[in-house]
Amino acid sequence: MTIDWKSYDPGECYDEIISTPGYARQAAKNLAAWLRRLSHEDLQSRKLDAELAIIDKGVTFTVYSDGENIDRAWPFDIVPRVIPLREWQVIEAGLKQRLQALNLFIDDLYHDRKIIRDGIVPESLIKESRGYREECIGIKPAHRVWAHICGSDLVRNADGTMYVLEDNLRVPSGVSYMLENREVTKRVLPEMFENNTILPVDDYPDNLLEMLQSISPRQRAKPEVAVLTPGIYNSAYFEHAFLARSMGAELVEGVDLVVDKDDCVFMKTIHGLERIDVIYRRVDDLFLDPEIFNPDSALGVSGLMRAWRKGNVALANAPGCGVADDKVVYSYVPDIIRYYLDEDAMLPNVPTYRCNDKKQREHVLANLETMVVKPANESGGYGMLVGPQSTKKEREEFRQLICKQPRNYIGQPALQLSTAPTLCDGTVEPRHLDLRPFILQGKDIRVTAGGLTRVAMKKGSLVVNSSQGGGSKDTWIIDQDKN
Repeated sequence: MTIDWKSYDPGECYDEIISTPGYARQAAKNLAAWLRRLSHEDLQSRKLDAELAIIDKGVTFTVYSDGENIDRAWPFDIVPRVIPLREWQVIEAGLKQRLQALNLFIDDLYHDRKIIRDGIVPESLIKESRGYREECIGIKPAHRVWAHICGSDLVRNADGTMYVLEDNLRVPSGVSYMLENREVTKRVLPEMFENNTILPVDDYPDNLLEMLQSISPRQRAKPEVAVLTPGIYNSAYFEHAFLARSMGAELVEGVDLVVDKDDCVFMKTIHGLERIDVIYRRVDDLFLDPEIFNPDSALGVSGLMRAWRKGNVALANAPGCGVADDKVVYSYVPDIIRYYLDEDAMLPNVPTYRCNDKKQREHVLANLETMVVKPANESGGYGMLVGPQSTKKEREEFRQLICKQPRNYIGQPALQLSTAPTLCDGTVEPRHLDLRPFILQGKDIRVTAGGLTRVAMKKGSLVVNSSQGGGSKDTWIIDQDKN
C-alpha cells in the first residue's frame, strides 16, 4: 500500500508538507511525489535502515518520564520537514536580531542597568530570576557577548505564522541530533539529495569552533578549546562527546582541570599541564565553581570564576546568561529588541500572560482549559500544564501553584501547532512539531540552516520534548530557485 495524499488530512492545523488533501506545498512537491511512488515495503525497509543506523552510531537520549532513566535509541522519523529558503531567510534575520538584543540586555544588567532605570523591565523581575548571578556584575566577556549558543524554539500556528515559543540560553542542547538526523536521512533517502538543493548543516561544528576560538583571551593561531561535561551519566553526554570529537576539542570533566596561582586554567595530561583558553561548558551555573556557588559540587572547577573574571579563560555560555532564559523575561523580549535596537521584533512572541500581574493572572486562572501554563525556569517540558489535554484535578493543582508562586508562572494560549506527515504503522499521519534553530554569536552571528525539528510521536499530543518521549525529523531548507 502506497501513500495516498488525498486521504491525508491535518484538519485545521497548518501542515508543513501538504497544503490541502492531495496537494503538496510548492517547496515540498518533489518530496511528496517521490514518497508517493515508494511501496509499503520500501518505506518500511528505509525506516528499518534508519533505526539500525541510529543504533549503529550509538545515538542515544535519556528518557526520564518512565521512571527508569535508561539510555534509549534516538527516536527518528524518516519523513523530513521542509521550509522554503525565502521564508527561512526571514526567520534567520529575526533570530539574529533576537540574540543580538538579548546579549545587549544581559550585558546591560551586569553593568549600567539602563533598561531598569528607564522602566522597561522591572528590577524586581531580575532580582527574583533564578538565572541572575550577582557574582557576574562588572565582568566583561569578549565582544560583550554572554549567550554564545542559543536555541530558540519556534512554533507555527494554524494561520501559518511562525512564533518564538521560548529562548534557551543556558546550556541549549539538541544540535548533535540535528546533525545526526541529516546523516541518517542522507543514508536512507539519498535520491532526494541528488535532485533537490537542500542547504547543508554539517558546517555547524566548524562554525562552533570558529566562534569559540573568536572569544579566546589569548591571541593564538589555534586557541585551546575544551568541552566541559558533567560526565557519562548526564542525559546529553552523547552530545557533549559528539561535539568535542567533531570540533577536535578536548572533552573534560571538572576533575581534569585545575586553576593555578596565576588564575589560569590548565588541563591535566600525561605530559603535564596544558593551558585551556576557551571552555564550552555544559555544566549549570550553580555547579560550575564550588568556590563561588555550590561548595559540594564535584562537577565544576575551583577557581574557575576567578580565572574568567580576570580574563584568563573564556566561558561559553557565560555564567549569568540564564537571566534571559527566564520565561517571564521572555515576555519582555519585543520591548528589549525595541529598546536596544530601535526595531520591531521580526519574529513575534506567543501571546504571554504574566501571573505576577493580578489582571493577567486572573485571565490565566479563568482560562486554564485553553492555556499552556509554564514554570519560569524549567526546561524539557517538565512542570507544565497543557490545558486542552489536562484533567480537572491537574488544573486545580496548577491553580494552587499559580496562586502560591505567581512570579514563577506564565500562561500562553494553546496554539494549533503545525503538523507534518510522520510514518506510523506503515502509513503517514499528521503529528505536531516545533523547530529549534541554533544561533551562534561571538565576533559574528550565524544561524544554522534549519535546526532540530521535534515531533510529538503520540497522535494529538502537543508535547514534542525528547525528554517526554517525543521524536525528531530532519529539517530541509530548500532553495526552490535552484531545483
